[in-house]
Amino acid sequence: MRSVAVIGAGIGAQHCAGYAALPDRFRLHSICDLDEARAAPIADRFGAGYEADFQKVLADPGVDIVDVCLPPHLHYGACVAALEAGKTVVCEKPLVASLAEADALIAKAEETGGQVFPVFQYRFGTGMAQLRALIDAGLAGRCYAGTLETHWDRDAAYYAIDWRGTWAGEQGGAILGHAIHIHDFLPAVLGPVASVYAELATRVNDIEVEDCAAITLRMEEGALVTSSVTLGAADNTSRMRLMFEGFTVESDHAPYAPAAAPWRFLARAPTEQAALDAVLAKVGPQSVGFAGLFAAMADALDGQPNVAVTLADARRSLEFVTAVYHSARAEAPVRLPLGAEHPLFDGWLP
Repeated sequence: MRSVAVIGAGIGAQHCAGYAALPDRFRLHSICDLDEARAAPIADRFGAGYEADFQKVLADPGVDIVDVCLPPHLHYGACVAALEAGKTVVCEKPLVASLAEADALIAKAEETGGQVFPVFQYRFGTGMAQLRALIDAGLAGRCYAGTLETHWDRDAAYYAIDWRGTWAGEQGGAILGHAIHIHDFLPAVLGPVASVYAELATRVNDIEVEDCAAITLRMEEGALVTSSVTLGAADNTSRMRLMFEGFTVESDHAPYAPAAAPWRFLARAPTEQAALDAVLAKVGPQSVGFAGLFAAMADALDGQPNVAVTLADARRSLEFVTAVYHSARAEAPVRLPLGAEHPLFDGWLP
């Protein structure tokens, strides 16, 4: 069993619940946050300690895993410090704020022999397991096209926290924060993105960063996908719809866990619905969200076959974000992959 210190009591509270769902694999050691009034009740709820000093957490030999749930601009420094302290690292999205930082973090992990597990919990649940099972069974064929929707509601009260909505604090807007998960679905299922064309706008709130987007993607394997993003919807909905040769799949619409529930699969001739249903019937109960993510991480740390999210996955996500910002500013399509020669390699902050 590994002990975990969660750094940051905002989204960190949900991380704690994920670890608590796996009591045979993890023990919550402590919650570290400068705001004791916020963090101490969470620590009490999960039977963990409270600590205000991050350096004390790093120096504690009783901590195996440091889970970074801080504002985005603090991620890189916290991850490096944890690796240098000999800890395994978990880090919320966005992992870091540039491809340069991503590559530096990969190098630091190699140098220290440590491991970093990025957070993409949307991958884990029944719907995604169903899609993977049909692909593995050879029933999908090529993907022709698809649509993604991240239609959420974020008002002025959401941005009352001083670092939100700013380039310095949040490092980006809806593309970097809110839609990053649904965009991660695509390469996880279809492979790399080959090119991106993006239009970004700030239309909903009085903030520095974007809160609306219209994006066109061409996948390396040929599929054409559009992504619609807004923080000005009347409710909160996430949806993915992909058209394969063998079937069309539509995700559940739950905004924060779209893979938790079963997805809708409709056969396309000559594939028969009975063939899909036979495979789907074999997909058993799945760990969802953070519990699924952390279970996969535990498997990876134990040397077992797993589907853990990797540093390469996080870099690929940041490469996509970089391409989106470049495309919107250049008003032109951007081809991927991106190397060190790219003009936004060191960061997309204006």
